[in-house]
This record gives sequence, structure tokens and C-alpha cells, in this order.
Amino acid sequence: MDSDGPEVRSGSWRFAAPEYYTLAVIVSVAVATYIVVTGDAQSDRLLTPALVATIMVANLVPAMALIVLVGSRVARARAVRSMAGGSGRLHVRLVALFSLIAAAPTLLVVIFASLLFQFGVNFWYSDRSRGMFENAASMAQAFYEDSQKSVSANTTTMAKDLGDYLARYPIDSVPFQNAYGQQVVLRELNESAIIEIGADGIARTPVMVDPDNRAAETRISPETVARLNRGEKVVVLQKSDRIEAATRLPGRPNAYVYASRDANILGLEQFDRARSVLADYNALFGRSQQLQLQFNGALYLGSLLLLALAVFAAIVVADRIVRPLGTLIGATRSAAGGDLSVRVTPPVRDDEIAVLTRAFNRMTEQLEGQTGALVNANEQLEARRSFIEAVLSGVSSAVVSVDADRRILLANAAAERLICQSADCLTGQTLDDVAPELARLLTGDEREAIVQLSRKDAEPATLAAKAVAQGDGFVLSFEDITQQLLDQRRAAWSDVARRIAHEIKNPLTPIQLAAERLQRRFGDKVEGDSATFRKLTDTVIRQVHDMRRMVDEFSSFARMPKPTFGVEDARDILRQAVFLFEVAKPDIVFTVKTPSGIEPLVCDRRLLSQAMTNIVKNAVEAIEEKSKNLESTPIGHIDAELDMGPGGELVIRIADDGIGLPEARDAIAEPYMTTRQGGTGLGLAIVKKIVEQHYGELEFSDNPAGQGTCVTLTLHPDRLRSLAGKGEELGMAQGETVPGRIRHRQDREDNGA
Repeated sequence: MDSDGPEVRSGSWRFAAPEYYTLAVIVSVAVATYIVVTGDAQSDRLLTPALVATIMVANLVPAMALIVLVGSRVARARAVRSMAGGSGRLHVRLVALFSLIAAAPTLLVVIFASLLFQFGVNFWYSDRSRGMFENAASMAQAFYEDSQKSVSANTTTMAKDLGDYLARYPIDSVPFQNAYGQQVVLRELNESAIIEIGADGIARTPVMVDPDNRAAETRISPETVARLNRGEKVVVLQKSDRIEAATRLPGRPNAYVYASRDANILGLEQFDRARSVLADYNALFGRSQQLQLQFNGALYLGSLLLLALAVFAAIVVADRIVRPLGTLIGATRSAAGGDLSVRVTPPVRDDEIAVLTRAFNRMTEQLEGQTGALVNANEQLEARRSFIEAVLSGVSSAVVSVDADRRILLANAAAERLICQSADCLTGQTLDDVAPELARLLTGDEREAIVQLSRKDAEPATLAAKAVAQGDGFVLSFEDITQQLLDQRRAAWSDVARRIAHEIKNPLTPIQLAAERLQRRFGDKVEGDSATFRKLTDTVIRQVHDMRRMVDEFSSFARMPKPTFGVEDARDILRQAVFLFEVAKPDIVFTVKTPSGIEPLVCDRRLLSQAMTNIVKNAVEAIEEKSKNLESTPIGHIDAELDMGPGGELVIRIADDGIGLPEARDAIAEPYMTTRQGGTGLGLAIVKKIVEQHYGELEFSDNPAGQGTCVTLTLHPDRLRSLAGKGEELGMAQGETVPGRIRHRQDREDNGA
């Protein structure tokens, strides 16, 4: 009903789907009602009040709905014509409201009147009332039937007793006549006679009691005699004023006993009256169903007529209410279109519509003034916003603004890259969800601190954060100092390495020369213990050599050479690194797997070979450390594998079955971190630095195949492709742009190591 169809916009109305459906329901219910009313089950009795009320409601509700739908269509068409472009919903709602107000009580009154009428009719034409009349007639009938049975039984018994009396006394004797009279009185009979039919066929009455001077043939007819002769024991006849009975007299042929009893005249009149009343009642009952249908039909039509009048009145009233709103609607649309100078003339009558019109005029007047002020204010705010956004986008520091609930209102691009590494991921989120470490800065006493930020898809970052209160919220500014701290730390280690190398390297050469000179000059002149002298001088020379090697490693770590990138075969680099140890360590089994489809890699061959050599060297030392007391061959296995990852990255894995990773595995690649006797702790630090210069990642984990260590070196050819032929200091200067990462993983639960 609220849809804006073409027929509504045209200002005319016609039946639509709801009306057709309702009309189909009306026809269906009417057919069902006809079947129920004229069915065999209802043809001979009245409809029950509940059934009549149900039928009335079932027929009345869809008819009322059809009237309301038609009225709503008419109301909408009239509203569209009076309200330009309007859908007429208010008009329709008013008509629907008036219709419901009229339909609800009408329906209740119809149901109440129908039930009241049906219960009254049902009382008079119920089975109980009909049974009362039928019982009265049945009682009179039973009275006569009982009287007939009594006369029949008494006549039969009296005939038997009279037969016994005749065997002792003559029929004309006084004792017989006295006994006969007593029989008549005791058996409550009004008259009796003994009738004999002679050979000539004439009936004679030798003895009678209380005679009425009737002829014998009038007391017992030939038909009665014939019935008795055919074997009937007793014949009972009902006259208008008496009940007669006849039976054979035992002991005498062709002799019959006749007896009669007067009927109760009052009872006979009541019987006739009961039968007459029952007949009249049956005649009225035949017309009762027609009367029932006529009353309910009139009630049905009257209620529909009343609802139609109510709908018509509702349409007229709605027209008068809605028509002034058409002007307001047009003015409102003009105001919505931007014409705030529109005004509406109030109606003559000072009613609610007039109040609404004056309020509308005041509203448009105020809006017109306020709109101008808002436009100026918005222009100023837009200029300020553009300035602030330009400033924030140009600031390298991350800036985040939060409200009192710590919900992020504004974040610049630096903050988005630093926290979630994607655009538009912070605005609208709570700071506790995206960066709880920064949120704790707002709840504590300190507003400035160094924060360690954990990130979902990236390595943790160290931030120098500061919070400043602004209104009910805060403005946080922070910078990533992770690389700065790392560079400072590396610079400190490099400085230490330089100092150690400088301080130690100077005295090593004189010591070595002095020991060699002593061995050459005095080795043969020592008497008694020359072997011990040579052993001691050899130890000095060897230790000086070890110290020189250590100093060289310190110097190498402090002055890493610039990488010179070229196109190299990564498979050959890996094979060469393994081959050096495969020749030197025949007691260790080496395995190298390199697929044939690997493209050349842009890298520094010398540095990458040094990194792989250091990793294989650590694996060899781990196996030898584990197999000090073993005499079996081989003593260990080293598996080197080169493969392409799912994202196109180059993955190099070197696994061993040595002693495994130490407990402090997180600091395994830090400078001077070693767990072996005589180690400098710089091998993996150099590997780490080389991997960072190649924009790669270094990962330490337990060997999936069992005990031992697996070192994974991941390089990205797409990052290195543009560096072919270039030599840059990428170890520290560009570490922040593409930082190398070191990951440590413990797979004890997954791999059983």
C-alpha cells in the first residue's frame, strides 16, 4: 500500500494485487460457507453459535479488508492530486486508522449480536427443547401403551380365573356372579362380559358386569373373533374413550371374555395437545435455519455498509487534514533544494496546521541566517584542516590523535606505516587494540618513554614516544629508533674490535719472531730437555698464530668491505662452500641439493661465499663437539639445500645433527657471543651483517630431522635485481630501508628435537 506505483503518480486508482487477492479470498470463503451451510451434516439441524460466528468473521474480515484497501487507493489518488509528487502515505494512514477504528467495534458488535442471536435460537431449537416436546408426547403414548398392556394382562388372567369358577359353579349361579364382579373390581375394569357365539353364529351374552346395554356384536367384532380363532391369545383395541380387550374363555368352546377400561379424558387431551405442539415445533424448526441465515446476512450487509460509510467519512476528513500539508511539502522541498527564502502563508483557522506553518517559517528564516554563518566557518575549518594534513603528511615522526576513550581520531602516514604497515588501518580503532604498549603510556604517570612495540606481521620496533594532553584526549608522537639503537650498538662493537685489534696486533709480531729465533738458535743447544724446549716454543708460536687470526677476525668485523653486486650462480656458491669442508672433513657426510631451475642471483659472490662458509664451519664444529668421544664413521651429517619459496624468494637451508642451539639462542648472532672454547663470537655476527647487506633474513631453528641446528638464509631476487653492478655500503647506512632480520625458532614440540 505504501509503494509508489505508476497508477499512484498518475492520480488515478485501480485494483492491484492486494485487492485481487482479497477478492479471491472473499469468493473462496463464500464458496466454503455455501458448502458448509448446505452440506448434509447441516441440512437437518441448526448451525452452532461458534460455527456461525466463525463463518461470519471469515466472511466479514476479507470484505472489510477489501473496503479498506479500496478506500486507501482512493485516498492515495486524491492525496497525489492535491500534494504534487507526494505518495499520499499520511492520507492513507489516516483513512486506515479511521477504518480500523470503525471496523474493530463493528466486528465485535457483529460477533456479539450473532452469538447472542444464535444462543437464543439455539436454546429454543436445541435438542433439549425438542426432546422436551417429544418426551411429553412419548409420555402420553407410553401411558396408553401401559394401559393397554394392563387391560390385556388383566383380561387374560381374569379369563383363566373365570374358567376355574365355571368348573365349580354354574354360569347363572349367584356365587359365580359374585366372583365375577369381584374380578372386575379388583382388576380396575369398568365393564366385562362373557360372550358365546352359537351354532347359528349369533353372539349372546349370558353374564355381564356393569352393562351399557350394547349388543354383544358391538363388544366383540367378527374380526376380533377371527383373530382369536387364529391363535392370538388376546386382542386389545383402543377406542376414543376406552381400551377394550378380548380373549377366549378356558373350558368353553366359542366363549369369549370381553373387558374394557375407560381412558383418562384429561390425559387424552394432554396427549393430543403434546402431539399438536410437537407438530408446530417441527414446522418452525424447518424454518429456523432460513431465519438464522437471513438474520446473519442482514447483519453482514449492515456491518459492511457501516464500514463503507466510515471509510467515506475518513476520506473526507483526511482530505481536510492533509490538504494544507501539500503546501508545506512543496515549501519543504524547495528548502531542501537550497531555497531557504521560501515562506508559507498560514491558514485562516488558528489550528495545529497554522502553528506548524509559522514554525516552518521561523525555521527557514533561522536556517537561512545560520547557513551563511556555517558556510563561512566551514571554509575556515577546511583551510585549517588542509594545512594540518599537509603538515602531518610532511612530518617524518608518527603522530596519532585519540579521544577520551582512546579511540584514534587522526593518524598520519608515518604512524600507519609504523604500526600496521598499511594505509587507513588506524582511524576509528582503539589504541588498546592496535598498540597496547602505547596505550599504557596514557594510563601511567610518565608521558614520555621508550616503548617496545610488538607488530603482527613485522619485527618488534623500539619507539621513542611522547604523549601530550589535548582537551579530553591525547596527541602521541613517536619515532622508530630501532635501527638507530642497532647502529649505535654495532658502532660500539666495531670500535671495541678496532681497539682490541690495535692493542693486540702490535706485540704479536715481536713475540712470534722472538719465539722462532729462540727455537732456531737454542733448540739444539739445550741439554737434557730439548724436546720440552721445542714443545714450549711451538706452543708460543701456535698461540701467537691463533691470536693473530682472532685479531684478523676483529679487524674484518670492524671494517666490512663494500659489497659489489653482480650476477652469480647461487648453486655454485653453495657447492664451493661445502666442497672446502667436504675435502677437509672426510668423516662427515655432506649432502647438497640444488634444483636445476634456479635463475642467477644478483649478489656479492665473495661476501655470500664467506657467509655460507661460516655457517658450514659452525655446523662442522657442532658435529665435532658432539662426537669428541665417538669412534664411529661417519660422525655426523650436514645437509645443504637451495630452493625457491612460494613468493619467489631464494631459500638456502644448512642443517646438521650436532649439539644444537644454545639456551641463549636469541643472542646467538650478536658480536662476541660464543659457546665454544677458543671462539671469537664474530662468525655469525659477520654472517648477519652480510645477509643484511643483501636485504635478506637469517633464521635459526632446531633441525626438523632430529637433533641439531637448521640455519635458513632467505634472499629476495626482486630486491637485489636493481643493484647489479653497484657497490654500496649497505650494512649500516641502508639498514633502515630494507633491514635484515634474524629469527629464532624452537620446534621441539613439532619436530621432537
